[in-house]
Amino acid sequence: MSSDFEGYEQDFAVLTAEITSKISRVPRLPPDEKKQMVANVEKELEEARELLEQMDLEVREIPPQSRGMYSNRMRSYKQEMGKLETDFKRSRIAYSDEVRNELLGDDGNSSENQRAHLLDNTERLERSSRRLEAGYQIAVETEQIGQEMLENLSHDREKIQRARERLRETDANLGKSSRILTGMLRRIIQNRILLVILGIIVVITILTAITFFVKGH
Repeated sequence: MSSDFEGYEQDFAVLTAEITSKISRVPRLPPDEKKQMVANVEKELEEARELLEQMDLEVREIPPQSRGMYSNRMRSYKQEMGKLETDFKRSRIAYSDEVRNELLGDDGNSSENQRAHLLDNTERLERSSRRLEAGYQIAVETEQIGQEMLENLSHDREKIQRARERLRETDANLGKSSRILTGMLRRIIQNRILLVILGIIVVITILTAITFFVKGH
């Protein structure tokens, strides 16, 4: 399983490096090329998100005692993903001087105001994104804790079931032992009764013999 995770890690590293390179080029491109580049980056960002989801699923399959290291790596990758998305939003806003002049004219103050407004909106979006990411992380950690609790309860249930089975086996063995002891006691009593009867017969026989002997003299 860890080999699958490492394979996803390598794909994620290659993909994020390519996304970073393209994001840095977006502000300097003409409008037509920029539009195509933005579409490509959006597609690759979606692929990166899917890779993160696959990696997250792999981490959930790891035993709890070995999951901590992979969970830390996942947090790092998610932070990196958040930074890429923020950089991408900023790169789409950062126009070149030529494009900005075509869209806004030569009014520098208007351009700066527009840029400040856009950057302010970007920062707000970034803060919202961080809050969503934090909420998602809390949800994931809560799910992991719940899963660990369920696994512990499952283990406890198995232990209880095994203990019950051992108790049933012990009860069955005790029942067999009780029946054996009862049979042994019955045979001992029967043997003692037979010995008493034999003793009485012997005594009677001896007394009879003595009586005949005395009468004979």
